[in-house]
Amino acid sequence: MLQPYRELAAVPRVPGLLTWATLGRLHMTGTPLAMSFLVAGWTGSYALAGVIGAALLTGLGVAGPVRGRTADRRGAAGLIVFTGVCYGVGLAVLAFIPVWLPSSWWPLMAVAAFTVGLFNPPVIPVGRAIWPRLLSGSALNSVYSVDATLTELMYAVGPILAATLVAAVNPEVSLVISGALATMATLGFARMLKLAGLGGPVPTTQHTKSQRAGLFNVRGVIASLALSFFLVSALLMVDMTIVAWARNVGLPILAGVLGAVWAVGSAVGGLVAGGMTGKPNLTRRVVLNLVGVAALVPVLPPVHDPASPWLIGLVLLLGGAAIAPAVATANARLGELAPETRRTEAYGWLSTASTAGFAFAMPTSGFLLDHGGPSFAAGGAVVMAVFGVLLAMRIPAAKPAPVPVLS
Repeated sequence: MLQPYRELAAVPRVPGLLTWATLGRLHMTGTPLAMSFLVAGWTGSYALAGVIGAALLTGLGVAGPVRGRTADRRGAAGLIVFTGVCYGVGLAVLAFIPVWLPSSWWPLMAVAAFTVGLFNPPVIPVGRAIWPRLLSGSALNSVYSVDATLTELMYAVGPILAATLVAAVNPEVSLVISGALATMATLGFARMLKLAGLGGPVPTTQHTKSQRAGLFNVRGVIASLALSFFLVSALLMVDMTIVAWARNVGLPILAGVLGAVWAVGSAVGGLVAGGMTGKPNLTRRVVLNLVGVAALVPVLPPVHDPASPWLIGLVLLLGGAAIAPAVATANARLGELAPETRRTEAYGWLSTASTAGFAFAMPTSGFLLDHGGPSFAAGGAVVMAVFGVLLAMRIPAAKPAPVPVLS
């Protein structure tokens, strides 16, 4: 089972690229929390904190495909350096707007947050797009599993670091440090891209018909993007459900504990899946993800009241093991389907689809929680996962063209 990981470690630059790509997304998991504390303390309103946080995410989603296409055509390294510096400076400015201006100026903060979101460095789409240029076969499947696993761990580590800085110092410092981490990590990632010879435009010897055609004309691309929307929606609805249940029972710390258990389950599942050889079955992995989400419905109130945190934790641990494998396989499939000259753009659209999933899941889960309770919100996540299964069944298998391994 360790053979694919040995293959990864043997390819020059892959460990360094994977490390810097992971660090380059750490800031994304902690920034929303720091921003929420900052704006809520400034305006006294969590609703306004949500509006401004949504503005930041909207900017990210709008610019994702544009940044991806630019990276494909003009090169990724220079773009990452430029956006990384602008984004770090932008977060520092956002941190001090509440210091400089009264809370009645919150619309300006929303506009500024949207603008900063436009400069979010495209580490995730670039990082996912380069792997088929370096790896093939089981090693390629493994790197996507490792990528998804490390992403899950960042979602556990990032908020904890941000919350610690908020509690120990203040939200302003937490947000400034988040921006500094973003800049430093993107600079490191850009340097690794140049060392690996991947910092320039995607090299092509000829523009084939598939490369000239629109990205959305490629069979399976739209279904892959929609699959990301539904997977992210389902996972966020589960996360919101756990947070709401923990608050309802008067033990908000349980939300963090259970979230960590969920992340650990995903990490273990991702590492095991990454060590398997052979072509992963996308539909099977999405079905397993559906089963893990559905198992939460009967262990939450009002179906099971009072609910047991131990039972919920067990379900999250086992069900979480299906998350990283499903996400990794979906990411890899999109990379196989997209033409080489449009691959980063495709992953930019994937970021947009994921952001849309966040935007849809937050109010939807809130409505279900208010009108039915945690098990109803978990049921909503099941519906999203079912749509994901139906889409996974429609995504064709694609065999990437053989690529040389860089030495």
